[in-house]
Amino acid sequence: MLKIEKLNKSYGSSRALTDLDLYVPKGIIFGLLGPNGAGKTTLIRIINQIIEGDSGTILIDGKPLSSDHISQIGYLPEERGLYKKMKVWDQMIYFARLKGLSQQDAKSRINHWLQKLEMSSWKDKKIEDLSKGMAQKVQFISTIIHNPALLILDEPFSGFDPLNAEIIKDEILGLKAQGTTVILSTHRMESVELLCDRVAMIHKSRKILDGTMREVKSSFRPEVFSITLESLTKELPLEWIVKGLDNSYHFSLSLSGKTPNELLSELMQYGQVKQFEEVIPSMEEIFIHQIKSANYE
Repeated sequence: MLKIEKLNKSYGSSRALTDLDLYVPKGIIFGLLGPNGAGKTTLIRIINQIIEGDSGTILIDGKPLSSDHISQIGYLPEERGLYKKMKVWDQMIYFARLKGLSQQDAKSRINHWLQKLEMSSWKDKKIEDLSKGMAQKVQFISTIIHNPALLILDEPFSGFDPLNAEIIKDEILGLKAQGTTVILSTHRMESVELLCDRVAMIHKSRKILDGTMREVKSSFRPEVFSITLESLTKELPLEWIVKGLDNSYHFSLSLSGKTPNELLSELMQYGQVKQFEEVIPSMEEIFIHQIKSANYE
């Protein structure tokens, strides 16, 4: 769906993007990660043709980025852009018409989404009279009302309580199931864990990580196992850091050159193995590690 090669952008002497390469396959949820000021917003604005890159190429569905692609893209910015004095219905009609929908199609789709998200009773309310979460729902519907092929979501869960965040998460997964390609920019790593198929991380204008979730997590595996032993038959080595609880002993061990089977076989000599599980780093741990490592380079 999206292919970017050698994309560069500077603001005066400040580099926002440096030789950025990015590949987003069709029909996936792609996590765009990075700390504040990394270049993510600049990239999103270039894709949306709000600003232009200095050099590089961007292809959408195999064709150079052009004004023709605007109708195929849905963009939910972090800084929401609703007109507070307008009513919900009028606001949605306005955005739908901007995206090229006929009046009839706009009304049909808006009614569908208002009913689906249980908002029909709010259609004559002004935006300024809505809670932040309800206004976020209006913005979300306005973003997807034209069935975009490429959906860019910048912090889509901001302002939602856990229940409504779950509703929006399910809708994003539903759009993916229908073939929509989603770029998700967020600092909520638990959302990345749940939703993303592939991720890339930008820091100080450069890409520092890229791959499928499986590839990324595999590359950061520390080869450490979490272990719980019960019914000890002999005393555990002193070098093992052990937490005793209710006649069980929980600790972690590195493979240290052994295979998992060899480590398990060794553990069985000390007692009953109740837990033997590889410690896989979370995306939050990987995020923090990568940013700290890049800062020291």
